[in-house]
Amino acid sequence: MFRKSIYCGIVFLLLFSTLFAGGAVANNSTTVTTNSAEREPMNTEVHSIDGTNVLYQYGEPVPSFDTWTQEEPSRSYLSLDGKWKFSMDPDKQGMNEKWYAKEFNDANWQSEKVPGSWDLYDTPDFGTYDGSNFGVGSAFYDGDAWFRTHFSLDANWKNQFVKLHFLGVNYRAWVYVNGHFVGEHEGGNTPFSLNVSKYVQPGKDNVIAVRVNRRADFDSYTSPDAKPVTNDTELPYKPVDYWRYAGITRSVYLEATSQVTVSKILTSTGDHTLTTKVVVYNHGDKQAHRQLVVNPGNQTGGKQQSREITLKPGEVKVVSFDFTIPNADYWSPESPTLYKVTASLFKGKGKGQGKQNGKDSVDDSLSTNYGMRTIAVEGSKLTLNGDQLFLKGLNWHEETAENGKSMTIEEYDTELNHVLNVNANFIRNSHYNRHPYVYDFSDKNGIMVLDDVDNMWLDTKQEALQTSSYGLSRSLVLSMAWNQINHPSVIMWSLQNESQIWDDEQVYRDWLADMKSAVKSIDIQNRPVTWASGSSWDPAYDLADVIGLNEYFGYFYQEDKDLGTTLDAVHRNHPNKPILITENGTWAHIEDELKHGDSTQSGTEEWQSAKFLNHWNQVTDPSRLSYMAGYTFWVLKDYKTRLGYNKQINGISTMGLMRFDNEEPRLIYETFKDAKNPLE
Repeated sequence: MFRKSIYCGIVFLLLFSTLFAGGAVANNSTTVTTNSAEREPMNTEVHSIDGTNVLYQYGEPVPSFDTWTQEEPSRSYLSLDGKWKFSMDPDKQGMNEKWYAKEFNDANWQSEKVPGSWDLYDTPDFGTYDGSNFGVGSAFYDGDAWFRTHFSLDANWKNQFVKLHFLGVNYRAWVYVNGHFVGEHEGGNTPFSLNVSKYVQPGKDNVIAVRVNRRADFDSYTSPDAKPVTNDTELPYKPVDYWRYAGITRSVYLEATSQVTVSKILTSTGDHTLTTKVVVYNHGDKQAHRQLVVNPGNQTGGKQQSREITLKPGEVKVVSFDFTIPNADYWSPESPTLYKVTASLFKGKGKGQGKQNGKDSVDDSLSTNYGMRTIAVEGSKLTLNGDQLFLKGLNWHEETAENGKSMTIEEYDTELNHVLNVNANFIRNSHYNRHPYVYDFSDKNGIMVLDDVDNMWLDTKQEALQTSSYGLSRSLVLSMAWNQINHPSVIMWSLQNESQIWDDEQVYRDWLADMKSAVKSIDIQNRPVTWASGSSWDPAYDLADVIGLNEYFGYFYQEDKDLGTTLDAVHRNHPNKPILITENGTWAHIEDELKHGDSTQSGTEEWQSAKFLNHWNQVTDPSRLSYMAGYTFWVLKDYKTRLGYNKQINGISTMGLMRFDNEEPRLIYETFKDAKNPLE
């Protein structure tokens, strides 16, 4: 029974994936809901200011989210994590009954944890391999739901520039403060910030209400005749092979600064050099004079620099500084050395003016970590600090059985330490941006990262719509590059996963070119750009800096041995581009009587390990090391999916080094661990 279910699951997956050799995508959607909006709701724009491109959303520069953990002493903070009032809204009564109003009585609503996913609020056996309750519980609730929280602010928040930061809400959010609509956000894995200065009431009680919507994946989760539900402008626009956890899935906090504030620091490094571009914003209604002082960090040997600046009301400036940092060590996986750059604004004409109690008065400050490193494509090689790289990597999904997507710090530590334990030096964030902690952990522990966005399995119709009008694909890659720009662990950007190629090659190329241009316009570090193609013969590979290739030879098509000759052919077609295997893997049985057997028996752990080694050995063959940038196994741990297969085991895909429920290692765990990086 289980073997038949796995087979059906694979067939189902193939219907929704890009076929490797032909590149065709089956569009089986019959239940379609379309979004009439002309463009994404954040109004994402890039403004060139003083020669530097600055990302804007909601009409203002997108601020740094580093402050979720690096609180600045010149600023005030209030965490809004904890119990919120929650109510589902299946009949869409919330707007008519004004559930967003400050005076609305939510006393009878249930109390639920934020961050959290409503999928886990009332779902039996969500994280187990028992599929008897698949389709039951809050995990299968789609549509609108509301969250409300009550809080008070100290009087010293008055006359401050107050921002409301969400690190993640899935999928679409409408935010209200004290009954006033503040903003709408789309995209479940991207942080966003809203200016709530004129809506919060210091010294009084306040209420934040958030309406959240998740589109259904199917019109039924139990019927064998279920039909997919799609929305042409959403990303992803149709059911995909992971679980789209719903709710306020990451932390929420308020941050108050001076009206004149450092919004963002951009960094770029070379050989003992640091360039910083400091985005300064006068949110106030008066002209402001400030002294901007930038310190490149302790133990770098660099000397702080300063500049006097004047900003008109509402004006944004970008102030650039170049530093020599003679004592800095290079960041690398073997030695992940980090430094902290700080930009401080002082009132008056110079540092030392505006003293309080005999000390210089800092009006505002912002810090960010950085590492001195270079990443580049040199011919057919990918290099870090001038040395050739081979990436031994893992794909992974951000979830646990207990907390879904809203993982605890301890859970992140456990999973990411498994990456280190199996001697991997690289992770691919398939298929969305991660919680900020993931990038911080990777910086500190020397894990290199391919960051990714939600552009998964688009057809050319949606590619054209995103490029020509709606712009969410562009918005997400811009946000990715802006938010993660300073992390030395992030070495490449990925634009999409297995999207439609062949219906209209020009539409596909225009979509990719538009996103690549957007990323390059923001990233002053000029990281390489790639994507995870579902075809060896992708007609846009000439646009990629690094060729990213999802391959399942001997699993979905052809034979295992065909991988090597295909890689040689791709290299001949693109001799000056490194090639990275962005996905390869196989499933394994979970039943005790089927787990182990001959390495030729499909589904055994021995078979899974043998398939991996077959592909690994072809990729790492000495004849190919001159152009192979790495190999990324699918996947670190079993993961949940609502795509429609494996319902009998609760929608869990069993392709991991470890199981989903208790992280029990499979044989592949040790096999992967023992696979030696060919450049080490």
